[in-house]
Amino acid sequence: MLRGNKVGLRARHEDDIPILRAELYDDVVNSSRAESGPWRPITPGSKDRRLVVDDTEQGHVPFSVVELEGGTLVGTATLWGIDNHNRSAHIGLGLLPSSRGKGYGTDVVAVLCHYGFVVRGLQRLQIETLSDNAAMLRSAERNGFVHEGVLRSSAWVMGEFLDEVLLGLLVQDWKPASKAYP
Repeated sequence: MLRGNKVGLRARHEDDIPILRAELYDDVVNSSRAESGPWRPITPGSKDRRLVVDDTEQGHVPFSVVELEGGTLVGTATLWGIDNHNRSAHIGLGLLPSSRGKGYGTDVVAVLCHYGFVVRGLQRLQIETLSDNAAMLRSAERNGFVHEGVLRSSAWVMGEFLDEVLLGLLVQDWKPASKAYP
């Protein structure tokens, strides 16, 4: 498990799946804001890649996020779009509604940076988020990510186009937020 100050990132467990389905993916508004496509229901027991991990997929590394104190599942984290040639990847995360506003997002981003830069040897990490996602913007900025641009009206979400913000962090600009990693 990779450890931050408040959270740990670990492999997805089978008993995480019903919780993630119910609290993240069955929520139409939350799922529509988090995914790049339209919401659709997930059939229980399906092998949907947002829930069930395919260990053969090298460009996508999903984690379950747990509280260090007690081990309670609090969400998901992902390093995706991993490009080994250009040594870059994208960061994504989703916190359960009851786990938001507790500083977990900032810690998850910090641990994903450690994983990307130290464990994977990447040069660049990138985040794309909706321009009104203040929590993700704050978590990214607290970890040193820099605003690199705005993709105007690029995301169709629940009946309207929204702007997306593009943020990036290079390994030489990264300052680890914690000494608590592995």
